[in-house]
Amino acid sequence: MNTYCQRNITSAAALGIAQRAIEIAVEKRLSIAVSVCDASGREIIFLRSDDTPIIADLTAKKKAKFAIGFKMPTGDQWYQFIKDDPILLMGVEQLPDFILLGGGSPIMENNEVIGAIGVSGGHYKQDEEIVSLAIKDFK
Repeated sequence: MNTYCQRNITSAAALGIAQRAIEIAVEKRLSIAVSVCDASGREIIFLRSDDTPIIADLTAKKKAKFAIGFKMPTGDQWYQFIKDDPILLMGVEQLPDFILLGGGSPIMENNEVIGAIGVSGGHYKQDEEIVSLAIKDFK
């Protein structure tokens, strides 16, 4: 066989997750940017709260793109993966969309990666929590 099928998150589901992330951030009194991409890494939804720092826009996009590219969350899990490997640690920093900060995660359905989300605007631990809650509410 020379082809494969790739399941992707729908734009409606991506919008729902992004809106839920914004709602959670508002409850926490945070201003955030949210990027959701499909399984191939194409951004399909981008939302931002009022008064979000401009740097959060690019950071959220990088978090989503990196999470889908490696099919694993940014942050602690990634750090544990690379911390004892100096070649990987230095090499991955050369990738154009590399970001170690937490707040990016694949979106799964039936044990399959269908997209990814990136959130930026709070401390990376706050971003991770928002992502976790938004994805949990999606399921």
